[in-house]
Amino acid sequence: MTDHTPVNREKIPIGQKAAFGAGHLVNNLLPGALGVFSFFLLTAFGMDPFLAGLLGGLPRFFDAITDPIMGYISDNTTSRFGRRRPYIFVGAIMSGVLFMILWQMNPENSQMYNFWYFLLISLVYMIGNTMFSTPLIGLGYEMSSDYNERTRLMAFAQFVGQFAWMIVPWFWVIMANPDLFESQAQGVRTLAILVGGLCIFFGLLPAIFCREIEQTNLTNRAELSLRNIYTNFKGLIKSMIQIFKNKPFVKLCGATFLVFNGFQMVASFSYFIIVFYLFKGDYGLAGTWPAWFSTISAVLTAFVVIPIIAMMSNAWGKRQAFLVSTAISIIGYILKWWGFNPDNPWMIFMPLPLMVFGIGGLFMLMMSMTADVCDLDELENGMPRKEGTFGAIYWWMVKLGQGLALVLGGLVLKLVGFDQNAAIQAPETLTNLRIADILIPAFTAGLAIVVMWNYNLSEERAKEIKAELVRRRGEL
Repeated sequence: MTDHTPVNREKIPIGQKAAFGAGHLVNNLLPGALGVFSFFLLTAFGMDPFLAGLLGGLPRFFDAITDPIMGYISDNTTSRFGRRRPYIFVGAIMSGVLFMILWQMNPENSQMYNFWYFLLISLVYMIGNTMFSTPLIGLGYEMSSDYNERTRLMAFAQFVGQFAWMIVPWFWVIMANPDLFESQAQGVRTLAILVGGLCIFFGLLPAIFCREIEQTNLTNRAELSLRNIYTNFKGLIKSMIQIFKNKPFVKLCGATFLVFNGFQMVASFSYFIIVFYLFKGDYGLAGTWPAWFSTISAVLTAFVVIPIIAMMSNAWGKRQAFLVSTAISIIGYILKWWGFNPDNPWMIFMPLPLMVFGIGGLFMLMMSMTADVCDLDELENGMPRKEGTFGAIYWWMVKLGQGLALVLGGLVLKLVGFDQNAAIQAPETLTNLRIADILIPAFTAGLAIVVMWNYNLSEERAKEIKAELVRRRGEL
């Protein structure tokens, strides 16, 4: 392998890794909390289920529009504070404050008042969250130019981010606890202030402590102004077309879509199986078992799976690490058939160490590989670099697939005969539900392996690209 002269963005100090990880903690905590809090729109604020569904879906469509725009703005921003950090700073404050305000509703208000209040605040909240998350993702792609250091950075960020998923499942228990709050509405309002404050604190850390790529060598950036809005719009469309022509990136998006959304489609099924299959529809007996199931998954991901996959990536390469970890997860999904055992509920934890290899390694590896793809794009299309736009489109695909998965998950529940009003589900319904819970994520994970089988942006190729970019920019 050719020996390449290193540039000045090889190793990332541990303080910057920690700050970037804090940003990912916020990136996981906000959507996780939003998902749990949204359940209480029905129970705490008496929202009609259809209206509650609209409140979950409409802001998502708006978010899908703003993400690529924010990515393009971030890529082309010129300031003495950098391209990413000013937006992360403002976005962290907006996200936290607006999350607090979003949930300060009162059940005594009319249903339509609460509906419009929540919808309008949600749209503004989405702008703040996009200002925070899209530049943060772009920042991670450019913090190092080293093939393996990128994986170590993303592994550290995903490790820190998993702490959000250890905490979020317990929000259900806290907000509905009559010993802590007089009502669920009060619990929601109080916890929203706590969550928003934590997100502001941790969200500001990457804006303050992380460092961006040196801007001196970043050329050909668009001039952002209202006067040039039409030119900027054409530039955004051109950038998106170039990105969708990038075959390695399309493979990354396709594999992520399959693995993550196959998992998301059946994510709620484990809860139903625990309650209705293991505990015969007795919510009292089910107790905190679903919360523990989610928390143990996050603990195993953070402390076991992420370190192992990081070592696999360094030893075998990112593509091979993805193929192996995804194959392991398929074995884990299959083992759920024996793990969900009414005679021994503790068996539900048996498949988890293998199952979490799929989701546990997915975003760590895919985000590291997307950083390599950004270098390939600069090699093929020149400046400006498009980390922000790449990140926005990647997560746009994730969000689009997540919305589709939620719809299809509901359809699957209907097809298997699940009756939300029945305390006891029919035996054939539970059997079909368990089969779907296994086959859907296992099948989509298998398709993802096929998609990534011929992924060809290897470590050697990535280092060749980096050396050529260093020569072009005149970096030492």
